[in-house]
Amino acid sequence: MNFEAIFNFFGNSSIITYVVLIWLSLYFILSFSIFFSRISYIATWKNKEKESLETLLLGEKDLSRTDSILRKCTDTSLNHLEIYKNLATRRASGGLTWLSIVASTSPFIGLFGTVISILETFGGLGNQNSLSIIAPQISEALVATGCGILVAIPAYTFHLIIKARAFELLSIIDSEIKVLSNNH
Repeated sequence: MNFEAIFNFFGNSSIITYVVLIWLSLYFILSFSIFFSRISYIATWKNKEKESLETLLLGEKDLSRTDSILRKCTDTSLNHLEIYKNLATRRASGGLTWLSIVASTSPFIGLFGTVISILETFGGLGNQNSLSIIAPQISEALVATGCGILVAIPAYTFHLIIKARAFELLSIIDSEIKVLSNNH
């Protein structure tokens, strides 16, 4: 790794470049934080719902002794059960909006940093317009776009993974609702 190039990059960067890279760093940390917290939360919840579904399938009609989200529903009519399913949907899909925001805006934030850096490069050239002067500065300006894409890829991937896990969880809850509504 060429540390001199890294020091030169940060030494020659403008305040806009710093703001863009800090913003993207915060997005990166936010994406991973959401992913790891949500994935473990949903996995734990999914296991509880699986156990509750197994209890129902074994003939138990009362979920009050389980850890299911449906255990608090004293009226097991389909309308009441659907209300609990909607609540579960909201809880399971938490964080997806932020991951969508990060995935969709990160490339634009990076592109903004690149455009500003390129404008600064051309503005500072004056009479010097040699490719040997412009090329290194343009390549440094593209770092912001690369960082934006680097942040967007995991955010989008995490969004899809959490969405799939939430769907699996909601399918189990839906199965519980079907068993409960058929028992009454």
